[in-house]
Amino acid sequence: MLLDSNIIIYATQPQYSALRALIASMTPAVSAVSYVEVLGYHRLTPPAKASLESFFAIADVLPIDDGVIQTAIRLRQQKRMSLGDALVASTALNYQLTLMTHNTQDFDWVDNLELLDPLEKQ
Repeated sequence: MLLDSNIIIYATQPQYSALRALIASMTPAVSAVSYVEVLGYHRLTPPAKASLESFFAIADVLPIDDGVIQTAIRLRQQKRMSLGDALVASTALNYQLTLMTHNTQDFDWVDNLELLDPLEKQ
């Protein structure tokens, strides 16, 4: 399972204990993009930063290698999408992981990309 940045951020909020439990039940993987997006937030408080650094220390941070880059290029040639989303989607595709995101509409057009929204009302 590859966690999108928004899922990591939601999991830090007190009302999402079920999401934290779900993430704790797996060995989470994240794109290097999410690592930069989350820890690079300019208003991150020192306690939040420490908590997130602890999370990233146990997560499998997947690199942006040539395969990820080439897939991201193909995705951006097909449809307008942000560079971050293209790199996250291509990371999931290249590592054959389901992308856990609350922004499924940003990715639902990508062929062969499995999506899971753990916050979707069932």
